[in-house]
Amino acid sequence: MSNGTHAIAKPQSKVKDYATFIKLRLASLVVFSAVISYAISAKGNINWLTLSMLTLGGFLVTGASNGFNQIIERHLDKLMHRTQNRPLPQGRMSVNEAFWLATIMGGAGILILTVYTNVMSGILGLAALILYTVVYTPLKQKTPFAVFVGAFPGAIPPLLGHVAGTAGFGEIQFTGLVLFFVQFMWQFPHFWAIAWVMDEDYKRAGFKMLPSPGGRDTASAFQVLVYTLFLTIISLAPTLYGISGTVALITNILCGAFFSWQAIQLYKNCSVEAARKLMFGSFFYLPIVQLATLLG
Repeated sequence: MSNGTHAIAKPQSKVKDYATFIKLRLASLVVFSAVISYAISAKGNINWLTLSMLTLGGFLVTGASNGFNQIIERHLDKLMHRTQNRPLPQGRMSVNEAFWLATIMGGAGILILTVYTNVMSGILGLAALILYTVVYTPLKQKTPFAVFVGAFPGAIPPLLGHVAGTAGFGEIQFTGLVLFFVQFMWQFPHFWAIAWVMDEDYKRAGFKMLPSPGGRDTASAFQVLVYTLFLTIISLAPTLYGISGTVALITNILCGAFFSWQAIQLYKNCSVEAARKLMFGSFFYLPIVQLATLLG
């Protein structure tokens, strides 16, 4: 054996590759938003079996979506520094293995959501999987509009969590729509901040993610700022419509003010460092706002 390429992978290495393939940390954050939304909608009347199956099913569907994304983009991942060490570009995982892993996870996740929560949960899980892999992923090379399209499957988890808490077929109620739109708006400053930081890497793969044709310019920064301000306003909706109380109102105002300040700094400086701060700020913003909405 001339090198380690064809060696049998160690168990711990295989587990690490699977974790990378499904984007374990990202999948966990996605499931977190679904669980919090379920708890908000359940209003203390939590069915622990349903919550457990929502967590498992949501995790499997998210992992499958991330897996199919890496299968489709495996040749592009070779071009980017951030992704070139993933198992598919490095040949540590075959396309056939990856396909069956993602297919089994996706099918099992949708089945679990449908059987153990309700039909609408299964439909939403399937919709998120299809929109992310079949629509959003190919669009990334064609148009910045891909971010708008990707915001829909990205915002389905809180709606899924809400629907899982309803009986029978599953109902999309006003509370679920409010939680959906908060996460929907959050994704614009979040993904654009990432795109700003990763712009050079994305260009290697031909991804068009920043909103302005000029890339890292004031036009892109202005749109980031506008969407961040809209997000701050929309984040007040849970309190205004009686879904949460004063704690959430104060927390969301403070978080929105800080997040907006970070967006203002990006607009003023148009620097990678300002975008990186906004990116990390977005990672904290969403779970804090969602927890505050839950705690009231």
